[in-house]
This record gives sequence, C-alpha cells and structure tokens, in this order.
Amino acid sequence: MTFLRNAWYVAMWSQDLGDTPQPRRILDEPLVFFRTADGKAHALIDACPHRQAPLHLGKIVGDRVRCQYHGLEFDTAGACVRNPHASGRIPPNAKVRAYPVVEKHTLVWVWMGEAKADPSTIPDFSLFDTADPATVSRKEWMRMKAHYYRIVENLLDLSHANVLHESILGNEEMMPAKVGVEQNGASLKVSRLNENVPPPQLYNLLFRRDDAPVDVWANIFWYAPSSLLNDTGATTPGGRHEDGTGVFGAHFLTPETATTTLYHFAAVRQNPRTWGEPIDSELRALLSELRHEAFDAQDRVMIEGQQRNMDDPAINKERPIFLEVDAGPTRFRRIMDELLRQEQEAAPIPASAAE
Repeated sequence: MTFLRNAWYVAMWSQDLGDTPQPRRILDEPLVFFRTADGKAHALIDACPHRQAPLHLGKIVGDRVRCQYHGLEFDTAGACVRNPHASGRIPPNAKVRAYPVVEKHTLVWVWMGEAKADPSTIPDFSLFDTADPATVSRKEWMRMKAHYYRIVENLLDLSHANVLHESILGNEEMMPAKVGVEQNGASLKVSRLNENVPPPQLYNLLFRRDDAPVDVWANIFWYAPSSLLNDTGATTPGGRHEDGTGVFGAHFLTPETATTTLYHFAAVRQNPRTWGEPIDSELRALLSELRHEAFDAQDRVMIEGQQRNMDDPAINKERPIFLEVDAGPTRFRRIMDELLRQEQEAAPIPASAAE
C-alpha cells in the first residue's frame, strides 16, 4: 500500500508525551518521540545505528536521546553527539533520520515526507484550544486492525449509524435523509439532515430528555489525508442549530501499517444543556460509555471484520456494489488517488534508476 507521505499525521495527544520517550509506528516506520528540556517535541527513527537497539528504551539527557544499550547520544537532528567509549570517536554514519514535529491543537503532529513541512497546512482544530474544559471529553486513542481507508469511509458514510449504532446514534426513521457532498480542494463535507424524527439515545440525553421528535443534523468534514470533524446535534423540528445542542467529534486516523491504524478521538459539546448535579455528572459518564460502546464494541468489530474479508482471497471482490450512501467515500477515494498520483510524479528519480 502506498501512503501519502507529504502530509501531517497525528502521532499522539500532547498529554501522552511526557518525560519518557514514546514509540509509534507511522506509515510502517518506527519512530521515537521525546521532549527536550524546553518541552519541545521531536521525532527520530527508533533505532540506534550501532546495533539497531530501540531508542525508545533509552532516556532523555538534556536535549538528547541516550541509547540504553551502549550509551550513544543523539541530538534532535538525529546526529550522534556523544560516544562514551574509548577515544569517543563518532563514526560519520552515526546518525538517524529526524522528522519535523509540531504541537498544535493539543496534538503532536509529524511530517513523514521529503517536501518542506508547512505547519500552516495542519487542519484547524482550534476548538480544542478555546473550548471550556468542562465540555471536552477524554482524549483517547486505540489501535484498529484495519487500513485507515476503512475508517475514513465509515465516518464519511453516516448512514451506518442508523443500523450499526441503532438506538444510540440513529434509528429506522432516520434512514431516509437529505444528503449532500461538497468538495473544497483536498477536503470534503458530507451532510445529513433528518427532520421531525424520534431522537436517538445520545441526542435525547443531550437535548431535552423528553423523547419528543427532533431535527438531527450531521456535517462531517474530512481533511486529507486522515483528519475528520463531525458537527452533529439535535434541535426542535424546524429550529435553528444554535437553539439546539450537539457535539463536535474529532477523529484523527494515523496509518500504522497497511492493516493497522492508530485512531485518536475526542469530543467537544456544543451549546451544552445543564440539569444540575448529580444529573450533569451522570450524563458525562453515560456519554463516555455510549461513545465507547459505539467505537469499541460496534465500529471496531465491524471494520476489523470488513478488513479481514477484504484480505480474504476466497471472497470475490471483482464487482463491488455502490449505493447512494457511498457518494462521500467514493469522492474521498478519488481525491486520495489524485494526491498520490501528484506526489509520485513529483518524487525525484533515484540515481540508480536514472542511469
């Protein structure tokens, strides 16, 4: 599988990078992330060039990573700057690749490509910078045994919520919907609107808690290659969004390998309603439980099963079926195909191949 390399990928939430080196495999490459004394995040290939010992098993010494096998120390540019043995001579090839890293919107982003890294191209998730902490969910992540395309397609097809997440996020009455797909460069917006429908459990808890009919909106935004924001909520039939309440759900999908994905997620409540204590605390706990049930017990099981079937040579996949709900995922594929084509055409030809 070819990955888009000239792009920003989420390595982890900033909260998860502390005083010890942290390993991550991204685009099938082993990386080690660490903070220097000034608190800045950095990334290197996670292998000492001496005998390939994992650097994440070492420790931070000032602004360096110290390999715990033989004590070689590497600076943030990946150069070995200390050899504690004998003469202290440092071989000229004692270096590892370093990767551009930026912390933005409470996330650690890494640039995996050869082109110049531009932090201004990181998608805008500033809602994590400005939101009242009381409205922000836990910032979590999990590993899914599936290619990240499977998860993007799942999120861009919000109709699945009415079946896979029935009662929690959708219901039979929400199957028909007003659906739209808009493309803006290398980003997409897929929208769904259900009018005057019974509220699914999540929206009923967030909005009025009276089981009365509501309008439910869902606008999910995809930013190439793998960041998504779902703006969803409920309001009175015919009412304005600002008079209702809902959730901004953020999804950051980092390709670990061709068949595994690091899935980072969190949510920020919109126009949150309050009922006082202990109801508010109970509601926060219940919302977290419902989110875990939807992602872990439902999405994970289905998407990982889908990946297994797609990898199974005994299953005929020559003539796939397309439905109206596939408009968003299909457009996503086309954009990614074009971005990959452009990147491959712009890549320099290796000297050995040009001879």
